[in-house]
Amino acid sequence: MSLVDKVLRDSGKVDAERLVLRLEALSKFLRLTDPYLPDGELVGAHTLVERAGTRLSLSRDHTVVALAGSTGSGKSSLFNALARLKLSPVGVRRPTTGAAHACVWGPLEPANQLLDWVGVLPRQRFIRESALDADDEASLRGLVLLDLPDFDSIERGHRLEVDRLLGLVDQIVWVVDPQKYGDRILHQAYLSQFRSHVDVTIVVLNQADRLTETDTDVVLTDLKRLLEEDGMTGAPVLATSAKQPGMLSDLRAALERTVAERQAALRRLGADLEAVSQQLTGMIGPPAAEDEIDRATVRQLSDALAASAGVPAVADAVAGSYRHRAVASTGWPLIRGLRRLRPDPLRRLHLGDEPKTDAVSTDITPRTSVPEANAAQKSAVGLTVRAVAARAAAPLPEIWAPALNNAARSRSADLSDALDRAVAKTELGMRRPPLWWRGVGLLQWLLTLVAAGGLGWLIVGYVLKLLALPDLDYPKLGAVPMPTLMLLGGLLLGLLLAALLRPIVDWGARRARRKAEQRLRSSITEVAREYVVAPVREVLNAYAQAREALTVVRSE
Repeated sequence: MSLVDKVLRDSGKVDAERLVLRLEALSKFLRLTDPYLPDGELVGAHTLVERAGTRLSLSRDHTVVALAGSTGSGKSSLFNALARLKLSPVGVRRPTTGAAHACVWGPLEPANQLLDWVGVLPRQRFIRESALDADDEASLRGLVLLDLPDFDSIERGHRLEVDRLLGLVDQIVWVVDPQKYGDRILHQAYLSQFRSHVDVTIVVLNQADRLTETDTDVVLTDLKRLLEEDGMTGAPVLATSAKQPGMLSDLRAALERTVAERQAALRRLGADLEAVSQQLTGMIGPPAAEDEIDRATVRQLSDALAASAGVPAVADAVAGSYRHRAVASTGWPLIRGLRRLRPDPLRRLHLGDEPKTDAVSTDITPRTSVPEANAAQKSAVGLTVRAVAARAAAPLPEIWAPALNNAARSRSADLSDALDRAVAKTELGMRRPPLWWRGVGLLQWLLTLVAAGGLGWLIVGYVLKLLALPDLDYPKLGAVPMPTLMLLGGLLLGLLLAALLRPIVDWGARRARRKAEQRLRSSITEVAREYVVAPVREVLNAYAQAREALTVVRSE
C-alpha cells in the first residue's frame, strides 16, 4: 500500500443520524447531572453540545481544515502553496499576525456564515477559484483552509486564538519542521490532547526539501514514534515542502479526499464525543442497586427521628391517658370526679381525640407540646441522615457523594415541623373508648345505686326511730338486714370491681401504648422517606438515567 493510499484509506462513514442521537443523549446526560455534579466537570460536554448543534446547522457542503504549527515551521508558506496564491504573510519577524486567514475554494457567500461562526474576519477571507482556473481547483471545491497563528507565539492572545480555533475546525493539519518536530509544547499541550482525533488529523513534516531522502525517512520514523507516545498511532504522516510543488501532491490528495467525502465535520464531532465521553466515564460507575437504601438504614433513620420527635414520650402519654380515662369510666363513681380533676396526659401534649386534618391542609395542623429534641437526639438524626447518603453513595463514583449528602439534608430545615405534624396527625387509638368501659361503668353505677338505696333505707328507719314511730321491719338475709347488706355490698363490690379491673386496665394501657407507638413510628417512617430518602432516590434515579444516556453517547 502506497503512502497516499494509506492516507486516503476509508475510515468508514459516520452516520449523521446516529451522531445526532448520541449528541441528544449527551444533552440529556447534562440535563440530568447539572443539578448534582460540579460545573467545572461538565464544561467540556456543555461546550461540545453547543458547538455541535451550531456546526450541524451550518453548511455541510464545506469542510474547515486548519494548518497549525509553531513559529518557523513554514505553515503560512504551505498555506500559500496549497492555494497557489500569496494570501498569508510570510516573514522572519514573529508573530506575523494574531488573526487566522481563510481561503475558500468555491463561492465565498455560502461559506460566510460558517466563517462568521469560526471567527475569521471578513478582510482575512479569500476566494481561490476564478474563471481562469477552469476546473483545475474543482476537486477542492468546498474546502475552507485556515492558516492559524503560531501556537508558540510570544503573544498570549495569539495562543488563545489558536486554542479557540482548534476547537471549531473539522480537520487539523499539524505542520512541523525538521528542527522542532519533537517540541515539548507541541506534543504535550496539543497532540497528546487530540489522541481521540486521529481520523481528522494529518501531520506533515514541512521543509523536507532541506533533508536527504535518508534523513527524511529517519525523521519521519522518529516523528511516528513520538506520535505513538502521544497516543496518536495511525495518524498519517507526510513529508512536504512549500518550495517543491511535487512534494505537496500527497497532502493535496488527502485534502481532496476529505472534501469529497464531506465527513470531516461528522468525524470531528464523533471524535469530540469520544473524548468527552472518556472524561465523563469516571463520573458514572456500576448501576445503583435496586435496594440502594436498605431497610436497616431506613429503620435506623426512623428510630433516630422517632426519638427526636418524642415518640416514646407520646407513647407513655397514651398509656397514661388510657389509665386515666379507664379509671374515669370504670372506677367507683364516688371518686370519679377526683380523677377528672387530674389533667389527661395526652391533652397536656395537645394530643388526643381532636379531629385530624388531612394531608392537603397540613399548614393548619395545630402544633403539639411534645418536648423539643435535645442536642444528643439532634446529633443522632444528623448522623443517620449522613448514613443514608453514605449508604446510597457507596457503590457510586466519589463525585456523586456530595450531591447525595446534600440531597439527604436538603429538607432538614423542615424536618422538625414535619415530625411534629406527623405526631399531631397520627390516630393514637384514643378517640373511641372500649365498649367494656361503658358496661363496667353502668355496673358501677348500679352498685352505687344499690348502696345508695340501702343507705337511704337505713336513714328512713333511723328517722322513724327518732320520731318514735313504729320501726321498719327490715328483711334480712341471714342475720344481716337487707339495707345494710345493700349498702356494704354495693360499696365493697364497687371497690372490689375497681381493684379487679386494675390489671386489665394496665394490660390495656400497655397494649394501647404499643399500638400507638407502632402508628407513630409508621408516620415517622413516612416523614423519613419523604424528607430524606426521597431526595436521595431522586439523585439515584438521575444517576441511573444519566448512566443510560452515557451508554448511548459511547455507542458507535
